Amino acid sequence: MTSLDPLIILFIGIIMVVGGIIGLKLHPFLALLLGAFSVAILTSPEAIQQFAIDKGLSPAAALSLAKKSIGERIATEFGNTCAKIGILIAMAAIIGKCMLESGAAERIIRSILKFTGIDKAPIAFLVSSFFLGIPVFFDTVLFLMIPLAKAMTFRIGKNYLLLILCIMAGAAMANSLVPPAPGPLFLIGEMHIPIGLMMISGTIVGLFTITSGYFFAKWANLKWPIELRDSLDAKLEDIKVISAKETVKLPSLGISLLPILFPLLFICLDTFINAFVTKEVASGNSSLLTTTLALFKFFGDKNVAIICGGIIALLVLVKEKGKDENLTSFVQAALMSGGGIILITAAGGAFGGMLQQTGISNRIAEMTKDYQIALIPLAFFIAAIVRTAQGSATVALITASGILSGMANNASLEFHPVYLGLAIGCGSKLVPWMNDAGFWIICKLSNLTEKEALKTITPMLAVMGFTGLIIIIIGAKLFPLV
Repeated sequence: MTSLDPLIILFIGIIMVVGGIIGLKLHPFLALLLGAFSVAILTSPEAIQQFAIDKGLSPAAALSLAKKSIGERIATEFGNTCAKIGILIAMAAIIGKCMLESGAAERIIRSILKFTGIDKAPIAFLVSSFFLGIPVFFDTVLFLMIPLAKAMTFRIGKNYLLLILCIMAGAAMANSLVPPAPGPLFLIGEMHIPIGLMMISGTIVGLFTITSGYFFAKWANLKWPIELRDSLDAKLEDIKVISAKETVKLPSLGISLLPILFPLLFICLDTFINAFVTKEVASGNSSLLTTTLALFKFFGDKNVAIICGGIIALLVLVKEKGKDENLTSFVQAALMSGGGIILITAAGGAFGGMLQQTGISNRIAEMTKDYQIALIPLAFFIAAIVRTAQGSATVALITASGILSGMANNASLEFHPVYLGLAIGCGSKLVPWMNDAGFWIICKLSNLTEKEALKTITPMLAVMGFTGLIIIIIGAKLFPLV
């Protein structure tokens, strides 16, 4: 089979997915699978072998992957995405439903409004999501925060899109700029950047970018106001009944926060242990220390942590509703909503996985290998092109840092390589669309349509990315750190 240029395959894939959803009105699940099938059938076995070898597979394993049927390759990537997000989405749907039904979300919202007032509530969501997004995976922040945004919107009667965009802005920028998030953690190892320097500089740049994101979100909220919509996991009638309750009849603030704080605490502890506790310390002479660390790591696994959060949320619901309440109906409604999100997100993962097998990342690397001028914009645009092409911000970070690691360690570089790392992080925010699993998570959790997400979330991340690029160039000029 003659190998097509990966850029041509990418273009065909885009046409199939975007045309299918917007033009033919196909369900996203079907359009994404159709796009994955189109990309897979156009990818040559040689390209698949090369992709596998570049990932570190043996020649025999690479040949085995290339010989797999198209259906098997798509199903494998579909399953890999399910393995990453399936339990998280299902349990997060249960947590959200239980917090809304028990009044826990309403209690948290009343406390936030008492502290910040109505006008500053979106800023509280923005900053909270940013700092939550440093130790916690991006999608987990969305799962924890969006039920609160729904309850908040019902309480104040406006600004639903603004709250959703604030959550997205904060979580997205932290995920790509501040270790110990997975992408930045890989990047600093590849480019030999001190973790402390990356954490401080990433936080500074991140605060600038989310500020620009906030102003865009305010503008978008005025231009395209979106009302809170009825959904299986958050019926407006149920939220209305709960919002009318007196505060004394709602669960206490401490109990209301437990379903969120338990997974958050243990995920943060696990992240800290992985980043800062050496193997020698973890396996030291103290059996108490070893047992404690093992316990933290067990509960710090994101799947275990979110399951525990779901159990706590169910217990809070039982406490508020009474033991005679039939929990099956609540869980069923949550899982019906979560199941649809899992299917669409996994189909998006399959589409992105098929694009990666075309060798699109290497193709982009070849196009930029001789470009040595203006390294900071170069780092930004390489990451942006890779992100747009295959959908994953983490893959964009890994690819761009691999391409630029040699330049970053060049002794004649006029600024610290941390600026290149930051530019890669900001570039990896461009451009989220239908090949990105995160795009589908935010769409389905928030009940935004694909068109609404493309004209609000996508440009907001572009605004934040370019804001970061400008700040980084100014910083490298004024404070080169060399």
